[in-house]
Amino acid sequence: MHDSDPTEDLKGALGEPTVKPHEISQLLDGLDHASRVTAIRSLNRSEQRKLYEGVDGFRPLALTDLVPSTYGDLETVRHFGKNTLPAFSLFEKRFCRPPNTDSDHPVELFGFNFQTMSPVTGPGYFIASADEQRHEVLVDYHRVPPTHPDGWPAIKSNGRGLSRFVYGFMIDTLRSVSRHVSIGSAARKGKDLGSWFVLCREE
Repeated sequence: MHDSDPTEDLKGALGEPTVKPHEISQLLDGLDHASRVTAIRSLNRSEQRKLYEGVDGFRPLALTDLVPSTYGDLETVRHFGKNTLPAFSLFEKRFCRPPNTDSDHPVELFGFNFQTMSPVTGPGYFIASADEQRHEVLVDYHRVPPTHPDGWPAIKSNGRGLSRFVYGFMIDTLRSVSRHVSIGSAARKGKDLGSWFVLCREE
């Protein structure tokens, strides 16, 4: 008997006529970090879209799911991701909690995008906040943090240069998949772009 392949198991679950979010959540929760990242980074465009739609309303996503209360203020939390763009699809979103914030009830998080083309496109800074009605998280590129942890790149507006075409006027919506995994959809000026990305928080 062969050992189960987490990547194939995840893809198989998303190949079913109806997404069963509880089963997908349990599958991902049962993996170690490396296997979880490998599995989510295997998902193609149609699978990410199906996952995003399938987990709508499944489980709430809080800011403390992205930066757990065990982390200190301005301590970096890495989320390993894959988007549905045709090139440079592997990336990270890095989050932190602002200074002087209630670790159990943060109002917002600071963050930026780390990927191969960052020196050209800019770091894509953002501020994340909770959508209390939808129990989702909104990643707002209109707003940039006033400060950042040591080691993060210089803060730049997303309204200038090439950043304007990559991150300008954008808000991402994040939904929860499992304890470590979330799935997002991008919109520009309120219009859905038909672009998705999946993230896995480091342990």
